[in-house]
Amino acid sequence: MIARGAGPFVFAPLLGMLPLAALALILEDPRWSYPSIPLGIAFLFSLVFFRDPYREKGPGIVSPADGRILAADPDRGKLVVFMGIFNVHVNRAPLDGRVASVVHTAGGHAPAYSEDAGANERVETVLETQFGLVRMTQVAGVFARRIVPYVRRGDAVRKGQRIGMIRFGSRVELILPRGVRLSVRVGDKVRAGESTIAEVLDGPRP
Repeated sequence: MIARGAGPFVFAPLLGMLPLAALALILEDPRWSYPSIPLGIAFLFSLVFFRDPYREKGPGIVSPADGRILAADPDRGKLVVFMGIFNVHVNRAPLDGRVASVVHTAGGHAPAYSEDAGANERVETVLETQFGLVRMTQVAGVFARRIVPYVRRGDAVRKGQRIGMIRFGSRVELILPRGVRLSVRVGDKVRAGESTIAEVLDGPRP
């Protein structure tokens, strides 16, 4: 399955290949097909990069992104997941809840793994859950020039549901409510919607 919002990136190289292949056949000259080789490589890369596989929901609070844990602060309940170029870039809800807000903030495009990424372009989605507010921030990286939200204010979401995508290398920051215990450490690899990143210690809050 191809990620929602990625169609132009995936199919543009394929559409560019078609007239070249047609000319090679019509003119019976294979040299017309040579320029289609880099387009074919771009198509295959985009097809892999923008994949959106099915995931089984994991227990507890699940990771919002594929990648590697870049920071884990148990005192603040904050996690940062860095998504490398070979990770799936579709992000998922860590818990059931309702979207309280979706806010886009313009900014720079520093490397997503650097400290300067705190000033990058971002989209913050706040979820109202039975355990309190969950703040999930999708942060653009060097090559990521657009964050594509799939939800808006007032939407009900389920744990593991797709809620957005960041095009190309990037990171996701998560701030969890009090009363949860992180179950991952810096360097751990996680999968969106599937890997448990935290456990709830307290019951639901009113």
